[in-house]
Amino acid sequence: MPHKKSGKNNGGAYVDDEQSFRNQLRMMQRAFIASPVRNVITWLAVGIAVLIVATAFGQILLNRWYKPFYDTLERRDLSAFLLQLIVFAEIAGGLLILNVLQTWLNQWIKIKLREGLTLDLINEWMKPARAFRLANAGAIGINPDQRVHEDARHLADLTAGLSIGLFQSGILLASFVGVLWSLSSGFIFHIAGYDINIPGYMVWAAFFYAGTAATLSWFVGRPLVKLNGEHYAREAVLRFSLMRVNEHIEAVSLSAGEANEKRRLQRDLSSVLEISHGLMLALTRLTWVTSGYGWVTVIAPIVIAAPVYFAGNLSFGGLMMAVGAFNQVHVSLRWFVDNIDSIADWRATLLRVAAFRSAMLMTDERHENDKRIDFTTADGPRLTMDHLEIAVPSGCIKLTEPHVEIRPGDRVLVTGAPDVEKAPFFRSIAGLWPWGDGRISLPEGDDMAFVPRTPYFPPGTLEEVLSYPRNAGSFRKADLAAVLSNVGLGKLSGRLDQDMRTTLKLNELELRLLAIARLGLHKPSWIIIDEALDTLEADAYQRVLAFLEQQLGNAAIVNIGRTEPGNRFFTRVLQLQSDPTGRSLRLLRPKSLRTRDPQMG
Repeated sequence: MPHKKSGKNNGGAYVDDEQSFRNQLRMMQRAFIASPVRNVITWLAVGIAVLIVATAFGQILLNRWYKPFYDTLERRDLSAFLLQLIVFAEIAGGLLILNVLQTWLNQWIKIKLREGLTLDLINEWMKPARAFRLANAGAIGINPDQRVHEDARHLADLTAGLSIGLFQSGILLASFVGVLWSLSSGFIFHIAGYDINIPGYMVWAAFFYAGTAATLSWFVGRPLVKLNGEHYAREAVLRFSLMRVNEHIEAVSLSAGEANEKRRLQRDLSSVLEISHGLMLALTRLTWVTSGYGWVTVIAPIVIAAPVYFAGNLSFGGLMMAVGAFNQVHVSLRWFVDNIDSIADWRATLLRVAAFRSAMLMTDERHENDKRIDFTTADGPRLTMDHLEIAVPSGCIKLTEPHVEIRPGDRVLVTGAPDVEKAPFFRSIAGLWPWGDGRISLPEGDDMAFVPRTPYFPPGTLEEVLSYPRNAGSFRKADLAAVLSNVGLGKLSGRLDQDMRTTLKLNELELRLLAIARLGLHKPSWIIIDEALDTLEADAYQRVLAFLEQQLGNAAIVNIGRTEPGNRFFTRVLQLQSDPTGRSLRLLRPKSLRTRDPQMG
């Protein structure tokens, strides 16, 4: 986001997109409404709700069964005892079937929730140029793969599990409150000569007991929300470091940098272990509360129902029925206590996913509303740049010439001092970097090719890679073989049907040459190259220039790179210079994701 630097506003400023919990839920709701699996998830939720209601009815029947069963034990009535065992088998069998069906639907809805959420994030992430903008938006753009893969999966699992558990607890509570109320209604406490009547006192006792447990658990477990969010961020950094070392292991080994990389990995691991230690202590403190209440619950319902039993108003079977009903009500009410750590985990994961989705939308808002480069269509076959300033985090870069015009057949070298960032210039011409000022007028049509420093090749055979973005079969095999030979890759001419990544395993030089060979097939009229020629050896460099001259003689070629003494291919040189006092690029740094390590995502 361009802004003028002054005073303390010298670095990239922060954009505060901290959202309220309600806004996060609204964002996820909008994503659900737009999801292609919305109807499937809705029907699965309806099916689970029906099963939960049926299970609650079965548990009411099981609770009623307690009284005649324990009464037969008290009377030592063997025939009635055996009959009650048959009744139990019928009830338990029905509940078993319902439990199996509910487990099946639970897993299915988790899969569908993940599918819907992940598809939504992928759709938002893969909108034209948005992923690139996000990658250059600051800390929020780091490790998007974890947000789309791991965080989305975890959020879907937690949302399904917690939602189903909460609904089930609510149904059980509604079902058994009436049972517990009827068992304890009308009982009068005789204390110090006073008669005290508390209608349904066991219900109030259950509410008070579970309420104190929930309140204490919330105060003890609340820090888990922040700790879980920090834990995910640091785990992402460690994973990124491991991937980086693995991807560049050859360069690390050649430079004998194992010791240095080991220190970096150990530092990132120590960061993860530090927050894991904090999580361990927080969970331990929470366990004192949850386990303590769990052990008290073993005798709490009997103690609470004891006055009615000892007063002779309940049989032994009635006591067991009251204990069962109390336990069901208490289990329903202590759902929050039992799930406080999962709720904290869900809250932290929701924050990360919502912040990521919000940042993707913010990048578009920044793109549309900020002061930016004006992109227009030129009146004819030419590429022009007027008073171009490109905003970067360190200031801005610009051409020394206020007006530049490039026509078909021109050979232009854009260069600058080593400390001048050149990549944003390349990205601005491509329309990926709109931040700055001035105007870029592009030639009509889409006959432009952009060759980045690291060329992209999709998975597939060599023929598919050369034909990209067209389909395989778009070019004759003879033409494919010819361009490979012309750039010095003739050894690959007979291997067009082989997988490029798993079978051919080309080195960096061969990959760069392959990107140039692809130009000879598609024959664009405008070619913009970003330092892709700088790493070529002298022979390969001259071969590429000859290839471009022979195969693309009428095309305008703009190469961003270093100056080559004695080079006669490029007939015009443009100079880039930096301006530290110019407009800079402000990075998106959601407050919820700021950590002590600037690389954490």
